[in-house]
Amino acid sequence: MLFEINRAPRGAVLLEARQISRLALPMMIAQIAQVATAFVDTVMAGRVSTDDLAAVSLGASVFITFYVTLMGIVTALNPILAHQLGAGEHDKFKDTARQGLWFGLLIGLLGAAMMMALEPALRLWLHLPPEVTDKVMLFITGAAVGMPAAMTHRALHAYASSLGRPKAIMVVSLLALALNVPLNYILIHGLFGLPKLGGAGCGWATGIVFWFNCLALLAYVSWHRNFRQFRLLERLRGPDWRMYRGFLKLGVPIGLSFFVEVSLFSFIALLIAELGTVVVATHQSVLNFSSIIYMLPQSVATAMSVRVGHHVGAGDYRAARFSSGVGLLLGLSMAFCAMLVVLLFREPIMRMYTPDPRVIAMGSTLLLFAAVYQLTDAAQTIASGALRGYKLTTVPMIIHILSFWCVGLGLGITLGLTDWLSKKPMGVFGFWTALVISLSVAALFLTRYLAGESRRRLHRQLQTEPAP
Repeated sequence: MLFEINRAPRGAVLLEARQISRLALPMMIAQIAQVATAFVDTVMAGRVSTDDLAAVSLGASVFITFYVTLMGIVTALNPILAHQLGAGEHDKFKDTARQGLWFGLLIGLLGAAMMMALEPALRLWLHLPPEVTDKVMLFITGAAVGMPAAMTHRALHAYASSLGRPKAIMVVSLLALALNVPLNYILIHGLFGLPKLGGAGCGWATGIVFWFNCLALLAYVSWHRNFRQFRLLERLRGPDWRMYRGFLKLGVPIGLSFFVEVSLFSFIALLIAELGTVVVATHQSVLNFSSIIYMLPQSVATAMSVRVGHHVGAGDYRAARFSSGVGLLLGLSMAFCAMLVVLLFREPIMRMYTPDPRVIAMGSTLLLFAAVYQLTDAAQTIASGALRGYKLTTVPMIIHILSFWCVGLGLGITLGLTDWLSKKPMGVFGFWTALVISLSVAALFLTRYLAGESRRRLHRQLQTEPAP
């Protein structure tokens, strides 16, 4: 095996898997709760009308593109904080965590401004009925209001997870999900004297929930006894712009990696818009469910960033390499189980989203593609997370650009919208074929890069160690 975990005692592998799971499980629940907010939006909008479902689908695609990209930039705090803890640099850790709050807030404000500025261009791009386009724009505006809170929450997420205290994130995320359902209903139907926003109300509910998520988690980590040692809000000073250069140096490649992956899905949603609301609604429904089960490997990837970061910060490259291998094995096992679930329950999954038989039929076929790429998606996601723990972000960014834009988007447009490689355009099925191929390419190169770099750093450590 790439990471020689087959040579390790079985007990050591199981112990490391338990350590990773103990960190990943609460984050997985928290991330599923956060993604389930989009699931609730999609389901509730789909019960109103197919037009509302299409509006939420397109608005959410734009929002998710910005959210995930900016989240990637703020994610730089995870390995930075983990390295500082692993090295025992507690004063630096506290200063970085405090500056991380300002950093997240500023990145979120920038994201909100960019989302608002994009609306005129989208009106020119989208060829949909005016009433649907208006709902898309209203959804984006509401979601943009919550972006500063969303990025500050990600800074708090990095702080709590680096300390090995992810339960706080889980608890607050579950409360936020519970709040999202009644807020959606109230804003969709215009209860209590509020305007009836239809599917666009889901965007405003999302913005409100992000503020709740941020403020509740801030209160939790500020006053709970498990976090008192570091006193996050004590001696909080103004922004330190010099420190942000270090955050951006590590975070921008991560953000671009996240962007090229999520933009692949978002651009597909925009490119197939002219194929009609049924195709758009189907694509988004399948993509939404895929994003929920994607939280399984994503939670392991986040745990790997912390776990590997701690080992690297402490200078233990043997443990970092071993943890990377066990994390990949654990994630692939989870992905295999997810693949079986998708294959066995395709039609019931689609019926959760809509009663429209056209959407159910097309969606059941698209879920076959989603099932196929579970293993490769898990491999590339977890490998990326482990590489972030090593503070290696530039080469993964290049791999993601080549895999997702050149292979995924380029091949998707060729198969989906032209007859260059097939007798006729394959439509949305051509795009999903390209998705499977692009994720496989990314998985191959990222796992090989992780194996090579972790081996190189281990050999360098062994060469510098004094002989016994």
